[in-house]
Amino acid sequence: MKLSIIIPSYNEAGTIRQIIARVKKLKEISPEIIVVNDGSTDATKKILSRQKNIKVISLSHNQGKGAAIRAGLKQATGTYVLIQDADLEYDPADIQSLLDQILNKKAEVIYGSRFLGPHKNMLFWHLMGNQFLSFITNFLYNTTLSDMEVGYKLIPKKLLDSLRLEENRFGFEPEVTAKILKQGIRIYEVPISYSGREFSEGKKITWRDGLIAFFLLFKYRFFN
Repeated sequence: MKLSIIIPSYNEAGTIRQIIARVKKLKEISPEIIVVNDGSTDATKKILSRQKNIKVISLSHNQGKGAAIRAGLKQATGTYVLIQDADLEYDPADIQSLLDQILNKKAEVIYGSRFLGPHKNMLFWHLMGNQFLSFITNFLYNTTLSDMEVGYKLIPKKLLDSLRLEENRFGFEPEVTAKILKQGIRIYEVPISYSGREFSEGKKITWRDGLIAFFLLFKYRFFN
């Protein structure tokens, strides 16, 4: 199995170098690393120009996480794809536990879960919003996910290509989950660690994205 790790990045100059270094430490996995610079206006582009042994895609202007992931998918050559946020909220050391489930043939699609593993500094309303969206997902799609909005999703490349993804921003999370579940594919969850950051530290997702996710879950269940 060959793994492609796509890292969408928008104005993450403070963390992008460190997250790439952490991913490169996964020597037993030796993943293909694809960083998508999503129209950053900070020093991200300059930092990426100095990195070796990675693929860099630069978008002319900021288009959102979903658009960046689609750009990365076009260059990915792995049989499986994992999305790695460019901040330090998710620890690449947890990736092996997701891969183990594939190697042990537990399931075709693996999600990490921040609520099954140790976590800190998750804002209260983000916690409530995440749990509510997971509940809606479970209700609409007859499943039992604990963390639909999680960033760590390990999915076969062929499956991702077949889903015809179209959401540009954080709508990627509900869209990809809804389309996978509608195909009758069950998602296997494993605990991961999580260290949330504050808005002052660069956190970008807001309550508006939560409302959009709520709408998209209904859209892809009944109208798409």
